[in-house]
Amino acid sequence: MSSMQELFEDCVKDIYSAEKQLAKALPKLAKTAKNPRLKEAFTTHLEETNIQIKRIEECAKALGIKPTGMVCKGMQGLIEEANEHIGEEKPGPVTDAMLIGLAQKNEHYEIASYGTMLEYAKCLGIYDQVQPLKENMSEEEKTDKLLTELAETEINPAAAQAPAEEPKKAPAKKPAAKSASASKSTASKSGGAVKSKVSVR
Repeated sequence: MSSMQELFEDCVKDIYSAEKQLAKALPKLAKTAKNPRLKEAFTTHLEETNIQIKRIEECAKALGIKPTGMVCKGMQGLIEEANEHIGEEKPGPVTDAMLIGLAQKNEHYEIASYGTMLEYAKCLGIYDQVQPLKENMSEEEKTDKLLTELAETEINPAAAQAPAEEPKKAPAKKPAAKSASASKSTASKSGGAVKSKVSVR
């Protein structure tokens, strides 16, 4: 990469991939959430994310590039982490608290990405791209604040009061049958060695 222009174009492709990945992940978060307001927050942000994707496409078109062709490894890792945690969890306050933590990691990643892109755009004098990027960043910040408010006022207090589930007990193991050699060893230790019969005439 030899110029700031190339660096900015690289960021456009990276955030495009990030938003596309998140658009696929948000329905799963909404489905897993139990709290109605949290479900709504995820659903609303999915709609916003689809609009953000279109803004990035317009940005790429203005730059004369295609936004595709890159995989955002950062978002990929965050989503993989979320999937690992969500996998076997039951819906409830504790799971909702976990979902907020996972979602906010995504939001903070995007906020940092848009903040960097805004500075690059200003430095390059690409002012027609500043407003769309600002709109995307503003929506990410709004979602992050909403998740914080939900966590502090409803979900975290409910999770703290939720009864802890007892860990599942492992099935009892059957005692292994003693082998013949083990029986002989035991007999030897107890002084009960087996004597051979002697014929008396």
